[in-house]
Amino acid sequence: MNKTKLKVTLFLILSIVSLVCFAVIAALLKGQQIARFDRSVIASVQGMERPWLTTVMKIFTFIGSTQVVIVITLICLFLFYRYLHHRMELILFIILVAGTGILNQVLKLIFQRERPSLHRLIEQAGYSFPSGHSMEAFAMYAALTFLLWRHISTQKGRTAVIIGSILMILCIGISRIYLGVHYPSDVVAAYFASGFWFTICVWWFQWYMEQRYNKRKGM
Repeated sequence: MNKTKLKVTLFLILSIVSLVCFAVIAALLKGQQIARFDRSVIASVQGMERPWLTTVMKIFTFIGSTQVVIVITLICLFLFYRYLHHRMELILFIILVAGTGILNQVLKLIFQRERPSLHRLIEQAGYSFPSGHSMEAFAMYAALTFLLWRHISTQKGRTAVIIGSILMILCIGISRIYLGVHYPSDVVAAYFASGFWFTICVWWFQWYMEQRYNKRKGM
């Protein structure tokens, strides 16, 4: 098996694993195990409450908002088009980010979980499960990491992109718990749901690029 086929297979396996993990959380949503998990994590995260930390968490939540995600997406699309000139990568990025937003709204309507009602530091409308901020953060920063990885040749550059993306994804997710508008299970499930969409889209992208390459080579 060549490296390209191995990557395609790996992303397909990861998409299945992500889907299964999300399904398990969803199936246990009303059980005591999830309730205990949520209470424990909320107590730990909100136990760190400080005025300065609240300000920081509000900033991360703002960065993860739909308006900011749209602005960052448009900037990235312009830069990709201007400097990379890869049409398929632009399409992949749009599908990943826009598709995640649509998927999140569909899942919220299916599960209709009410938001936590105790100790909210900000007000937020809509259903709770899964976290939209967390899903969009995962999709956008994972997509950026995947696309930039293909064009960054140095190990230090790639490592910096990965670490930066992981920190942004985690901080945006934690901010939703800290501010009292999401259960921890909302955030974890969001990562798995977005992980499924990301890996299935990248699987398709890798498969398509391999097919197009083989056609050009007359294979």
